[in-house]
Amino acid sequence: MTTYALATVSAPAVTRQAALVIDEQVAPLDRLAERFGAASLLRGASVLSLLERWEEALPQLDALAEAARSATDVDWLPVDAVQFHAPVDLPRQIFCTGANYRTHVVQMMVDTDTAPEGVSGDAIRTWAEKMMDERLANGEPYVFTKPLTTVAGPNDPLTLPTNTTKPDWELELAVVIGKGGLNISREDAMAHVAGYAIVNDVSARDLIPRTDYKLLGTDWLRAKGQEGFLPFGPYLVPRRFVADPYDLNIRLSVDGQLMQNESTSDMMFDIARQIEYISRYSRLLPGDVICTGSPAGNGTHYNRYLRDGDVMVGEIDGLGRQTIRCVAAQA
Repeated sequence: MTTYALATVSAPAVTRQAALVIDEQVAPLDRLAERFGAASLLRGASVLSLLERWEEALPQLDALAEAARSATDVDWLPVDAVQFHAPVDLPRQIFCTGANYRTHVVQMMVDTDTAPEGVSGDAIRTWAEKMMDERLANGEPYVFTKPLTTVAGPNDPLTLPTNTTKPDWELELAVVIGKGGLNISREDAMAHVAGYAIVNDVSARDLIPRTDYKLLGTDWLRAKGQEGFLPFGPYLVPRRFVADPYDLNIRLSVDGQLMQNESTSDMMFDIARQIEYISRYSRLLPGDVICTGSPAGNGTHYNRYLRDGDVMVGEIDGLGRQTIRCVAAQA
């Protein structure tokens, strides 16, 4: 079977539309569907419309990819000749699972001296690791949402707002839903996954805690909900082409310095558990995106936050690359 990915692209001679990506080459889906006489489902389709009929669309995409790869007359474009937009343009809903990588949470607690009174130094790490063991054994995923206006393309500039001094990165594995549902069981959950993608859950660290009324706790709207705070893509890779989503390397560098270099094996609540939890309270829809959590290596750990002119490069095995230049907002 031919391995492929879906994307949403544009180019000087290509309007913004769904595309098929094979071996670092891109072809508009509509052109391929017309060339090979594909079913009407694929003609004029967006990635979202395909997700809304995923069980029907998937075998047709498989057949189209096979035909396109074997043909000699397809006008492929190299990936660097097109602009990639968010692969699902736009998603239906965005869910984010926070504090879901063991090493990341322990690291954050140590870096910020977050521990009960009387616990300090090396004892903070021991306490934090014990807390994570107890949470995984007896707790549940911690999920919040992001506005759709946070969605940006994988190579779009990131505007750094004037209201934060600590803009930070969180490269994550994203799950894209292809079959909706409510009260989905853990056993059935993976059948609802269409595929995987890269997201960067950009966060304003200094805006997370509420200082006006501390009992309110965290404020995810202002910390994670600002415009462009979710670079997404470049690809949506169908689930069948990712052999093990818990054996993927996540890497992010800032100006050439490697900051995140971890494995999805450190994820605490697995994808099926997250889907089970979310769907208990909110109906999942085709085209939804679940950001599954960020591994260790965020700016807080290095006391180094994003600055004007920084270039972030983020990669996850088999899912492509994001290259994002940071630009200071005009006051």
